[in-house]
Amino acid sequence: MRMPAVGITCYPTQGGSGVVATELGLHLARMGCEVHFIATHLPFRLEPYHGNIFYHPVEMPSYPVFQHAPYTLSLASTMHDVALRCGLDILHVHYAVPHAAGAYLARQMLGADRIKVVTTLHGTDITLVGQEPSYFPITRFLIEQSDAVTAVSGFLRDETVRVFGCGRDIEVIPNFVDARLYVPARDAAVRARFADAGEKLIVHVSNFRRVKNPQAVVDVFAGVAAELPARLLLVGDGPEMPAMREALAAGGLLERTTCLGSVTGLEGILPACDLLLLPSLHESFGLVALEAMACGVVPLATSRGGAGEFIHDGVNGYLRDPHDVAGMIEAAVAVLRDDGLRQHLAEEARRDAAGDFGATCVVRKYLDLYDRLLAPGALRAAFRRGS
Repeated sequence: MRMPAVGITCYPTQGGSGVVATELGLHLARMGCEVHFIATHLPFRLEPYHGNIFYHPVEMPSYPVFQHAPYTLSLASTMHDVALRCGLDILHVHYAVPHAAGAYLARQMLGADRIKVVTTLHGTDITLVGQEPSYFPITRFLIEQSDAVTAVSGFLRDETVRVFGCGRDIEVIPNFVDARLYVPARDAAVRARFADAGEKLIVHVSNFRRVKNPQAVVDVFAGVAAELPARLLLVGDGPEMPAMREALAAGGLLERTTCLGSVTGLEGILPACDLLLLPSLHESFGLVALEAMACGVVPLATSRGGAGEFIHDGVNGYLRDPHDVAGMIEAAVAVLRDDGLRQHLAEEARRDAAGDFGATCVVRKYLDLYDRLLAPGALRAAFRRGS
C-alpha cells in the first residue's frame, strides 16, 4: 500500500475530536505517511517534535469591516496552499462545520480530481451544531459532497442518516486508544495526591458542558460518599465548572474533591483511579471511557449513544440512563466495595479496549479507506505537474 500525504484539520483543543485527529496523525506518521496539520494552533499533543509531521497555521486576518474573522475562508486558502506546496493526496477533516466547508472550497479551487476530502463526524457536529437551522442545509450538503464520510460509532452513523436523510454510505471507524501508552500501571505517588489509603477514587473527565450532565456527577458522588470513604477527581474545564463547584460546596463535598483543570498526560492520571464516571445526556462515543478501560479503570457511563458499542453492562463496566442517579450510585457502590469484582471488570475492560479498539487495528481502517479513494500514483503526479 502506497503511503499517502494527508492534511488533517481539527479543533486543536482537548476535546475528543481534536484528540482523535491528533492521535490519528501521530500513528499515520509512524506508519510512513507524511502528515500536515492545518489548524489555528498547534494541537496540544504535538508539542514535542515528531518525524513526518508538519504544522501549518491558519492565519486569521484582522480587518475593520469584519465583525468576526472569516475563519472558513482563511482555512480554505491555507488548505489550498498546503496541498499545492506539499502535494497532499487527501484532506481529512474532523468535525463537519466548518472544517468540511473549508476542504470543499479548497478542493474546488484545486480541481475535484486532484485531491480527496474525507470528513469524520464526531458527535456534536451532528447532534447539536448541525441541527441548528442556520447550519442544517450546509451540513447536509457537505456530508453529501465529501468523497468519504466516517462516523466514530454506529449510533452516530444512524443519527446522521436519520436527521439529514443522507443516502450516501457512512463508514463506521471507531475511536481508538494506544494501549501501549494507556496501561494499568498505578503509581502510588500519583494516587496519594488525590486519595488517602482506604479511600476510593472516582474520576470525571470532560469539557464541563451541560451535555456532560455535571449535576449527576455531583449527585452520584454524594451518594457514594455517604456509603464509603471516597474522593472525586475532576479533570478538564468548561462553562459548567463554577456551578459544579458551588453544588459540591453546598453538599459539603468540595473538600473531598480535587479539580485539576485542563491538563495533559491523562495516561498518568487515569490508572490511579478506581472508577470513571461519565453520565452524559448522550455520548456519540465516549473516548475517555475507552482510555480509562485501557488503564484498567472500570467505566460507569451513559447508556444513551455510542458507549454501549464498547462497554458491555456488567461485563467490562456499567451503563445507566443519565437520569438514573440511584442506579448509578448502586452500581458504583457495588464495584467499589468489592475489590474482586472491580479487578475482574478492570481486566475485561483492558482486554476489550486493547483488542478491538487498539490504535494499530483502527488506524489501518483509515489507511484502507485512503487506499480505496486514491488512484495509485495519479494524484501525486498531478500535483507535481501543477506545482
